[in-house]
Amino acid sequence: MLKSVAFYTLGCKLNFSETSTIARQLDQAGFEKKEFTDAADVYVINTCSVTDHADRKCKKVVKEALKYNPQAFIVIIGCYAQLKPEEISNIPGVDLVLGAAEKFNLVNHLSDNYKKVDKAKIFNANIKETNIFIPGFSVGDRTRSFMKVQDGCDYFCSFCTIPLARGKSRSHTIEETLKVAREVAATNVKEVVLTGVNLGDFGVQNGETFYDLITELDKIDGIDRYRISSIEPNLLEDRIIEFVASSNKFMPHFHIPLQSGSDEILKSMRRKYERQLYADKVAKIKSLMPHCSIGVDVIVGFPGETDEAFLETYNFINGLDVSYLHVFPYSERKNTTAAKLKEKVHQFKRNDRTEMLRILSEKKRRAFYESFSGKSFNVLFENEEKEGKMYGFTENYIKTVADYDPLLINEITTVSIGHLSEDGCASAEINYTNLTPSHVS
Repeated sequence: MLKSVAFYTLGCKLNFSETSTIARQLDQAGFEKKEFTDAADVYVINTCSVTDHADRKCKKVVKEALKYNPQAFIVIIGCYAQLKPEEISNIPGVDLVLGAAEKFNLVNHLSDNYKKVDKAKIFNANIKETNIFIPGFSVGDRTRSFMKVQDGCDYFCSFCTIPLARGKSRSHTIEETLKVAREVAATNVKEVVLTGVNLGDFGVQNGETFYDLITELDKIDGIDRYRISSIEPNLLEDRIIEFVASSNKFMPHFHIPLQSGSDEILKSMRRKYERQLYADKVAKIKSLMPHCSIGVDVIVGFPGETDEAFLETYNFINGLDVSYLHVFPYSERKNTTAAKLKEKVHQFKRNDRTEMLRILSEKKRRAFYESFSGKSFNVLFENEEKEGKMYGFTENYIKTVADYDPLLINEITTVSIGHLSEDGCASAEINYTNLTPSHVS
């Protein structure tokens, strides 16, 4: 009987990259890939465990999969599988749980004789033994490709379980990474997003640096655009900023985790910088690239975050020339130092502070978009249609919307930025008289 598989991915860009890599492995093994809502023989759920919400969502996705095929073989991989395998094994319907060291061996775990079990089997090595880097990239799911160049983290911030879920920082050599990039270049992908757990730590095992990597990636033919998904402020060297400013391929867009604007809270979080360093990085970027988009990660309600400390964060971010925020209410995670801290912040305060920063984020984003009204940018239109509209991003990460035109999908097109639409996107005004022959052939 023909074997079929469907996937559901929770969490970060890194997970999407890894899901796509595993999907190609199963395709080569003869599995037919189906949509999640189809009745597949096997469902692979790639999990996140950054918040409790992600854990609960995993259980919901399992139930959904079993609605489409009650006899489906359910496999759970990802961070949640590494951190809480026994908990997952008790979820009704789950048959196989693979930790960080085993998820790329899924083909070997599936055979023609796979069948439902009363209690899930667990293959979950000690995370300290997970020291091999497996590269990967997504293709076919989106116009952009998420290319994994680094995994793991050595930082052990007091709120984070990622080192426990993914192990030590590791990566391939630049030479091996360039081979993967050339595979991506051989597809029809126009833009590559470099992903990792602690991206700026690339090369730590090999005596190489992230700066060395991006200068070599810049030389590869067949990839028009690169984005740096997220990079720690203390690892965002000035030479990286200067290189991006001079490159035609690396986009003027940085996403830099801040987490708090209070030095006291940053110290309690065990972050490796103070807020002045963050401010200096933003100022450096804007001095070289005034049009650059800067995204910020923030955690609110961390233990010990008083009203005064939160206002420090709010006022600090309000004064920064940044473009948008990703705001997360603090979530207690087992086996972290922060979970043991006293002075917990009540949930309603976490929610209120989250909402305040999300409103600030929307103000920042709208002001950023509106500052470029009437100016020309190059947009890569995504392979997605919604109610007769298509969407894409400018170099500096302004999300744009235009009337759907199949000839412009996966094409980099010069547009004029117009008014903001109801869904918060900037309208993209296309001048068809200026399109190149490849757009209109």
